[in-house]
Amino acid sequence: MTANASHPIPPHKPLQLPGLHGYADAKTVAAGELVRFHVSSDVPYEFAVCRLGSDVEGRSDDVALEAFAPHPVRVQPIHPGSYVHVERGLPAGLPLRGLSFECWIKPWTVDVRQTIVSQHDDPAYRGFALFIEPGGALSFHLGDNAAPSHGRLAARRWQHIAATWDGELATLWIDGGCVAQWPAPQAVEPAAAPLRLGASAVDGLVDLFLEADLVMPALYDRALTGSEITARHEQRGLQIATGRSVLACWPLREERDAQVADASGHQRTGRIVNHATWMIVGPAFEPGKVGQFEEDESLYDPLHDPTRGHGLRFAGDDLYDCRWDAVHEFRIPDDARSGVYVGRARFDIEGRTADYDITFIVRKPAHVAPAPILVLCAVNSWLAYATTPFAKNVVDDPVWPRRSEGLENSHPEAPAYSSYVYHRHGQPCYQVGLRVPWPNASPNALYDPAESGFSQWTRLERHLHVWLDQQGYDYDVIGDIDLHRDPSLLARYKTVVINGHSEYWSLPGVEGLDDFLKRGGSAVVLSGNTMYLRVSYDEDFTVMEQRKVNGPDHDDTKPPVGPPAGAFGEQYHSQDWARGGRLKASGRPAGEIIGLETAGWAFADGDDFGVYHVELPAHALFNEPHPLGLGKGETFGHAPGGGLPRAIGHEWDLTLSTLAKMTKCCPPGASLPVAQEGIEVIAKGIRRVPGKLDAYLDYYSRPTESLDGLSAEMIYWERPQGGRVFHAGAVGAAWVIGNDPLFGQLLGNVLHRFGVAPRNLMQAPTSKTAPR
Repeated sequence: MTANASHPIPPHKPLQLPGLHGYADAKTVAAGELVRFHVSSDVPYEFAVCRLGSDVEGRSDDVALEAFAPHPVRVQPIHPGSYVHVERGLPAGLPLRGLSFECWIKPWTVDVRQTIVSQHDDPAYRGFALFIEPGGALSFHLGDNAAPSHGRLAARRWQHIAATWDGELATLWIDGGCVAQWPAPQAVEPAAAPLRLGASAVDGLVDLFLEADLVMPALYDRALTGSEITARHEQRGLQIATGRSVLACWPLREERDAQVADASGHQRTGRIVNHATWMIVGPAFEPGKVGQFEEDESLYDPLHDPTRGHGLRFAGDDLYDCRWDAVHEFRIPDDARSGVYVGRARFDIEGRTADYDITFIVRKPAHVAPAPILVLCAVNSWLAYATTPFAKNVVDDPVWPRRSEGLENSHPEAPAYSSYVYHRHGQPCYQVGLRVPWPNASPNALYDPAESGFSQWTRLERHLHVWLDQQGYDYDVIGDIDLHRDPSLLARYKTVVINGHSEYWSLPGVEGLDDFLKRGGSAVVLSGNTMYLRVSYDEDFTVMEQRKVNGPDHDDTKPPVGPPAGAFGEQYHSQDWARGGRLKASGRPAGEIIGLETAGWAFADGDDFGVYHVELPAHALFNEPHPLGLGKGETFGHAPGGGLPRAIGHEWDLTLSTLAKMTKCCPPGASLPVAQEGIEVIAKGIRRVPGKLDAYLDYYSRPTESLDGLSAEMIYWERPQGGRVFHAGAVGAAWVIGNDPLFGQLLGNVLHRFGVAPRNLMQAPTSKTAPR
């Protein structure tokens, strides 16, 4: 229908996906704007654009804004795999007198065949190529000579390799030592194919992708000598290859974007396909230069560390843009309400009807008067958790595993990584794409175990939206990606509500919220694990980046225990070269802005969710304008009778003073921050039933013990620097809204204190009926 505007790529091995999958071209759009839906389906389907109704648990009263004609089968393949495409290769057909290639490499696996460098298209255009064979051996192909494999590379360890040919003999080197030599007297001519780093072609399609980190690759027109190779090994990838014999050398110093410059003078500039990953430490990196904790990390500048090295990480499942054509498009009405919408595909699975929802947010246009309340959707977190974007279609509401592994994949080779799951061969995931599906953001997605009724992402946050509608409050909805784009938009509102599992924040978003509060604004935080990790976006908003790394003493040849993480030293973003990971390390700890810091998590099963216990029953928030009638120690934040839903679980936040008590010792050279002035803890969130995989954290995010089950603190804070904050301190706070009348009355009191009142009369929406 509408042409795909994404950058085209050279002919690439396609992957055909079974089932139906789709995404919108933007995660948020303004009313009046056009939204395009990119869909691949091997079954016919019906499609409608719907505004979500009041049924959080289902689709019974969703409102269809537009229903499209039935759509036939149209499968659009994906093309995963990153590599560097060098259009200006060696002159095709010009006989070579000699050839060498050398680089530093860290394979993530040696179990699959993969390409290090090639100007080769098998079988029609055989030039030269260097492969890693299953088991780790190297094979150096020269023309039609199917070279035997030799040596053995180790996985997850830096090694220097070289392949040389002097017209008569071919030789392979690993770490400065000769591992094989054999006669190769044949003529060798570069093939009529592009030069590639990290891939070769089969039948004209790029394939055999590298699963490795690469540093300082260089190509020569002669065979390097043993002493030269030894010298290059000793240089640890820190010096550019020089001399007349150098045909190409890629220092990889860009550390961002898609271009890879050639330092040889021959203009063999490369273009990265499917992003790959920058800001990777090389073999000479010294972890001790980077401080481990917040106090000393700022002393390290990765761009001025002469021993850091410049690495580029490749993965055969790298994919950040499906590049699908738009199949449906719809202009959102100018007067459409701000909120969560879906493009809904309806189709049959083995005789049963299934729905596939493509979630997006409609925000209010800038020229329209704002509502008093701005509700912030945790789009950054929805993206971070978007494992298995091409999940197998299911009829019933999908149930996502507690450890975030994702759903069953529709195809074994389809990408299935996220900020919580490694790439297929163990590379840590630092990037997620926005132009791929995110089925976890479906408003009907559940979290395991399904019978608890707990959910993350859209379904969790919708409890607040529905409650605000029922109580008659006017509000606008944006994603935190919108706050990143334009932090000044907060100035239009009386109060902002941070909702759900709002873990991932960009620095512009953090600064924007702090500025809003300093100018007298107010914030209602119904979230836990809030403002914990930093993200950034590329210039065209197609990739979100975050960085989780292991400690400096971790053995990087082994996976970490706990959440997926990369090598220490790789905590610097490629999009802005600034420190990533915890926002504390960027100098913007959550406690200084919203009063609480992340204090732990559990893979909750429902029974281990706790409740709030009143600490300050005389506080105005419990009494004005609606008295809750709660005494000290009495509970709220649970369904009537104390059952589910209950608020305190999954992830939670505490004050700095409480975290200080949980911190048994400070790291060398570190000191605990001074507790903020003026914070009032009005209730304490207690978990009486320990979870099976609890993790209580101290101020430095190190494992510690809870203080008698204290997991969250509910606070009211009139900040000395300006602004007022109500913080509920738990992910589950949004879950109980609409289920616990006391929590609803408390929230009404909070909004009253922040100058917001409900309108007198709700207007019933009128529109077409949604598919049911």
